[in-house]
Amino acid sequence: MHNHRCFSRILMALAAICGAFVLLALSSPGALAQSSGDDASGAFKRYVMTATGTWGTAQDAAVLAAGGTVLYRHAASGIGIATSSDPGFLKRAMRSGQFGLSAEDRTVQWLEPANEQVYEGDLTEETITPGDETFINLQWSMTAIDAAGAWALGYNGAGVRVAVIDGGMCANHLDLVANIDAANSKSFVPGFNWFEDTGGPTSFRHACHVAGIIAAADNARGTIGVAPAATIISCKALHGGSGTFEAVIEAILYAADPISAGGGGADIINMSLGATFNMGGGNTGAGALVAATARAVNYATDHNVLVVVSAGNGGYDLDHTGNLAVVPAQSGSALAISATGPVGYAVGYPNGATNFRRPASYTNYGRSTIWVAAPGGDFVYPGNEACSIPRVPAGNVTTSCWVFDLVISPGAGTGTYFFAAGTSMSAPHASGVAALIKQKYPSISVGDLKGMLSRSADDEGETGTDPFYGHGFVNAHTAVTMPLAQQAASGPGRTETPAATRIELLIAGNGHSTPSISFALPAAGQARVDLFDVAGRKVAVLFDGPATAGRTTLAWDGRAANGERLRQGAYFARLTSGNVQAARQLVLLGQ
Repeated sequence: MHNHRCFSRILMALAAICGAFVLLALSSPGALAQSSGDDASGAFKRYVMTATGTWGTAQDAAVLAAGGTVLYRHAASGIGIATSSDPGFLKRAMRSGQFGLSAEDRTVQWLEPANEQVYEGDLTEETITPGDETFINLQWSMTAIDAAGAWALGYNGAGVRVAVIDGGMCANHLDLVANIDAANSKSFVPGFNWFEDTGGPTSFRHACHVAGIIAAADNARGTIGVAPAATIISCKALHGGSGTFEAVIEAILYAADPISAGGGGADIINMSLGATFNMGGGNTGAGALVAATARAVNYATDHNVLVVVSAGNGGYDLDHTGNLAVVPAQSGSALAISATGPVGYAVGYPNGATNFRRPASYTNYGRSTIWVAAPGGDFVYPGNEACSIPRVPAGNVTTSCWVFDLVISPGAGTGTYFFAAGTSMSAPHASGVAALIKQKYPSISVGDLKGMLSRSADDEGETGTDPFYGHGFVNAHTAVTMPLAQQAASGPGRTETPAATRIELLIAGNGHSTPSISFALPAAGQARVDLFDVAGRKVAVLFDGPATAGRTTLAWDGRAANGERLRQGAYFARLTSGNVQAARQLVLLGQ
């Protein structure tokens, strides 16, 4: 696995930047590690296992017969966790015929470590003007997406539940406490509660920052979120930025299930985390874990839960990454969000830069992966000159000018705020806009919700889909004023207009022997759909010829070009039409 590219810049030897985010605090009153789960003697190992269908008594019996113990099972998704001290366990279990791709679990650094510095200026709370947030002038990102336009119409995310799968949450932060569903928040890291993580009370908590962007309360203090009345469900899958595939997968499945079934009851799942894997070189264990993650994401989508994820900060062109796979950005039906950020927002405030939609220097991109773009911040403004922006109702925040180009949000304790940058920050902006749409249309399908998020976005860059912006830059006001009647459902987890307006590739039914594959073209033309294995070898040509405008569904029997049925595993389908490409992961788990 390759970690996200690490960027660094020194601010008076105090602040550092590294890959996932950059941060500086304000106070106001994927490296692939060894397998996890071994005991102290190294005897017991944990395995992420996927059934060929649902998980039931046959899978329980197969695990037991192979010398293992089932620790966790999710019947509907077919995913389970087993443990065994027998080195031959997995091979025997696989010979039972009850399981598809399965592998020993691994611990991944999903968030890059970062150094933070608490700003030492005077930020004591004063008398607050009702309706105004202390740091509202610093929140360029809310201006960028016209969040105020949605708020003015009464949309604030009330009644919408957003699960934040991340590290430990700030349970008592003044901007979050009212919106956190503590009863249904849960930790998937043994030995730790959902509100615990490394570091002390003033240490940066990535989960808090993400949650604040989504739903910091409109309480005339601190900051405000995109959907300031939405409910946050904290799902702790990481500790100190690292975590197992098991924890992430269990968190997704928990969040997606209704409360009545013992789940978190989420409408939207936000995952501002990611790791990049080299799928070549026989890295079959990684392939099985990546496939299981995609299966969990698809389960959520199939159960009408929108999954929004960060695109990653490696600066990769995801259309041309060869054997690299970015998880969860390229996992199943997840929506990957790229990042934008200004350069010099605070310089000469209030007349500073307004290039809020400029692609961030670090963001991953690619038509095959990016759904929409949203504010993530950037840190490329040169030098360390000081800038000031007024607080509300009085006083100023003064620090280096480049810091104001980052995104401010809650980050620690009960009243501490941090600046940070990364696609970790862009994803929750998109999740917040999705929450506003869900509030307006409570019964909306996940397919229509995806469609509304993309069609309400402002077209940026190239006409149609763009490598950096995907379908456009999110617009909260347009999202709550666009009529739902413009949408027309077409297939699970997707929405299409009668005439397609963009090139798209859709994989439905992942996890079966022959998933349904279709593609859409905005106009009639030549098209080709190729299928590659995880090593980048072409194994089949699924379509090659003229296609009409709109959607074309392929007839494919699950066989390779040589006529042999493909083995279980992860593959990548790529659509090419003219000079435009789109790619999606395809998973075969049952034959």
